[in-house]
Amino acid sequence: MSTESSNISQSQGSHPQGSQHERTYVVSAGRGSHHGHAPVNQPVDFTSTYSYVPGAQPAEETPGGQHWAYAREGMPSWQPLEELLAQLEAGTRSTYQAQGFITTAEDHPVPVLPGLLFSSGMAAISAVLHLLPPGGHLILPRHSYMGFTTLAQQLADQGLLTLHPVDIADTDQVISTIQDISTLAQAQDAPVMLWVESPTNPMLEVADLPALLAAAKKRGVLTAVDNTFATPLRQRPLKYGADVVVHSVTKFISGHSDLIMGVAITGNPQLHQKLHLHRTLHGAIPGPMEVYLALRGVRTLAVRLDAAESNAAQLAHRLHELTGSSAAGERPLHLKAVNYPGLPSHPQHERAAQQLGGFGAILTIELDGDGERTPAQVADDVLAALTLWTPATSLGGVESLAERRRRHPGEPESVPDGLIRLSTGIEHIEDLFADLLNALRTAAEDQRSIG
Repeated sequence: MSTESSNISQSQGSHPQGSQHERTYVVSAGRGSHHGHAPVNQPVDFTSTYSYVPGAQPAEETPGGQHWAYAREGMPSWQPLEELLAQLEAGTRSTYQAQGFITTAEDHPVPVLPGLLFSSGMAAISAVLHLLPPGGHLILPRHSYMGFTTLAQQLADQGLLTLHPVDIADTDQVISTIQDISTLAQAQDAPVMLWVESPTNPMLEVADLPALLAAAKKRGVLTAVDNTFATPLRQRPLKYGADVVVHSVTKFISGHSDLIMGVAITGNPQLHQKLHLHRTLHGAIPGPMEVYLALRGVRTLAVRLDAAESNAAQLAHRLHELTGSSAAGERPLHLKAVNYPGLPSHPQHERAAQQLGGFGAILTIELDGDGERTPAQVADDVLAALTLWTPATSLGGVESLAERRRRHPGEPESVPDGLIRLSTGIEHIEDLFADLLNALRTAAEDQRSIG
């Protein structure tokens, strides 16, 4: 989609969005008209180029309002998903709360431009990071997606950025850093970006988005939020003033672990144009078939997220009750801690309850060692004993995945060696719990030495 033809939108599409619940909108958006013999689903464009009218200028629009020229710049197959994701982030429909409450649509919907699809979440992240010119300052969470932190460190090692890690859940620390770094940057005539991930990966820290984004805006700091864990159905950073929101579409949005894609969403025309140009010139575009699969996947986002979130909450509470305990006649289960924003024991539980529309489908468990094995070895034994859960590195799919995060050399040392991240799928809760409990028991009985 050409940026010249993109207008800030609050109600594009074939349905009156303000009257539709978000659970309806993810199904109805991008369907086209209902005239006779029209396709119900968006057709897939398998083409690299489009014909043009001889004598017409490239910037001229077609009567339909779009100018399609070359598929690296945009194609009709992308349009429904880019519009759908942008409108979800804008919050123009009523919000479904996981606890069962429904609130009315926001009185002042956030202006938003169609989203920009990228070939991967990392491609979207890279495009947003490159909004900071050389010499810029990046304030970032100490815990966040490893691909992002690795890229940020690489740019810093090349002398392009200066990094300022913070505990994103410590509001006072982050605001103080924003103030200090923006003052320093002003003296250097350098730009500053605040990068927020909430909940964080894998520690599930919850940032005070309204406070942090307001403080950044006051100081002229550019803000970007990775909203992958929460999804637009549970959190909308644009309404708090975020400049850009990114998602790994690979995860909850597409939901089936069968494609790789990212998206960046903004309501700022200048940022939108820069991101579009970056995508076009760097060639970080998705294929039409992947976009079709992602659009098909997002149709079930609401029901998938409800089911996975319900499973995660039940698992978190059940496992929390087992922390530090063992059944009669059994060895201790080595279950040191359970971390989930929906647990009252979570450090930012109250903040999450007020700010999020639900507590999400990700939780973590931390395992103890036993004198014979390190926490990492116990965690690996638990993973090896799983039969339903799959040891894998992704998240947000219909299947339940588990991973020991410190197996990656790039994870910070502040992430415990024995921490397992659990991405809860939509299987039956009793099967998921039974498999985890059996794996914990099996690992507890495993003795690596005799005597």
